[in-house]
Amino acid sequence: MSKIRIKNFGPIKEGLVDKNEWIDVKKVTLFIGNQGSGKSTIAKVISTFVWIEKVLVRGDYSINWFEKKNRLKNQLLKYHRLENYFHNNGENKTQIQYVGVAYTIGYSEGILKIRKNPERTYELPQIMYVPAERNFISYVKTPRELKLSSPSLAEFLVEFDNAKQSLKKGEKMPINDTEVEYDRLNDTLNLKGEGYKVKISDSSSGFQSSVPLYIVSSFLAKSVKHQSNNSEELMTGEEKERFREETKEILNNNYLTTEQKRIALSVLTKKFNKSSFVNIVEEPEQNLFPTSQRKILNKLLEFNNMCSGNKLIITTHSPYLINYLSLAVKTNQLKNKTDSKELLLEIEKITPLSSTINPQDLVIYQLDESDGTIRELELYKGLPTDENILNAKLDETNALFGQLLELQQKI
Repeated sequence: MSKIRIKNFGPIKEGLVDKNEWIDVKKVTLFIGNQGSGKSTIAKVISTFVWIEKVLVRGDYSINWFEKKNRLKNQLLKYHRLENYFHNNGENKTQIQYVGVAYTIGYSEGILKIRKNPERTYELPQIMYVPAERNFISYVKTPRELKLSSPSLAEFLVEFDNAKQSLKKGEKMPINDTEVEYDRLNDTLNLKGEGYKVKISDSSSGFQSSVPLYIVSSFLAKSVKHQSNNSEELMTGEEKERFREETKEILNNNYLTTEQKRIALSVLTKKFNKSSFVNIVEEPEQNLFPTSQRKILNKLLEFNNMCSGNKLIITTHSPYLINYLSLAVKTNQLKNKTDSKELLLEIEKITPLSSTINPQDLVIYQLDESDGTIRELELYKGLPTDENILNAKLDETNALFGQLLELQQKI
C-alpha cells in the first residue's frame, strides 16, 4: 500500500489532520467534499507520483532527471494543469511526500528528492485518469480532431479510441439493459436497446458521461488481466522498441550463462508487463440516477477486483456512493461467512459477489474547503459511518424544512 502527504498545495492547507498526516492509498480510496475543497487536486497529485514511480522502475528516466529544480512544477504537474497550485510563502510552502512500493519521493522548495526503497514486489501499473469533462467526448462528432488544452483529457481520448476499437460485437452497459456498439465505417458509437438504436451523441447526458467511463475502464482492466503472460500487450511503440533493444543486448551478452540470460529476460519482461490497473475516476455519478450510480459503481469495483494490485480512486459528491460501498462491504462480510449456494444466490441479487470490498481495503477522506483540511471518515465494523459530510447536508435540508413547518404555524 502506498501513501502520500500533502500540505499547502492549491486549496489544501493543513492536509490530513490525523494519522501523522499520511493519506493511505488503498485498493478503494474515496475523496468527498465541496467544490474547491481539493478532491481532484489530491487525485491528480497521486496520479502524478504513481506515474513517476512507474517510469523510474521501468527505467524511462533517471532519478537525476526528476531532481532538476522545478521539474515537478514546470513539467510534471502541468500535465494536470496544477502548475499554479504551489505555495511559496514563508512557512506555508508546498510540501509533498509520497511513499510507494519501489520509491519514496519528496518535494520541497522546488526540488524532488527520490530514494529507492528496499526490494519489494512491484506490480507495474496501467494508470488511467478519467476526467469529469469526459461527457463532451461523446457529444462531438470527431473528438480526435479537437485541440485539447488538457493533456490528461487527450490521453483519455486515446484510450477511448482504443476501447472503441476493441468492441467487436458490442458490450452490455449495466444501465437499462443497453448495449454499446461501434460503427467502424462512420467512427461512431451507438446505443441499442429494445426497439431503439441511437448515436451516443443523441443519447441522454447520463449515457454520454457513463459510456466513456465504462468502456475505457472495462477495456483497460481486461487488457491488464489478459496480458500477464504477454509482455507485448499494452506497450506503446517506444516501449516495444526499448524492450526489443534490451532483449537483444541480453541475448548477445557472451558473459552471461544461459540460466543468467533466462533470469535477466524474466526480470526485463516484468519491467514492461503491466500487472495492475490504477483507475482514478472523477465523479462516476455524473448525470446518473441513483440506481444507475450503483450499477456503474458495482462495475468499477468488479474491474478493480480483477487483479490483486488494482486500485480504484474516486472523487465524488454523491451520498449514494457511500451507501452503496456499505452494501459492497457487507456483502463481502456475508459471503465470507457462508458456503451455502442458496444464500450466496440471495446475496448476489442485492450486490454482485464480484463487486465486493474487504473493509481493510477501503478508505474515505472528507475535505473541508473552509480550512483546507482532510479527515479520514471512520468505519464502524468495516462499514462507512452515516456521519459524513454528504449525509450531513441531507440532514440539514430536513432541519430547514422543519423550520419552515414551524413558521407555517405562525401564518
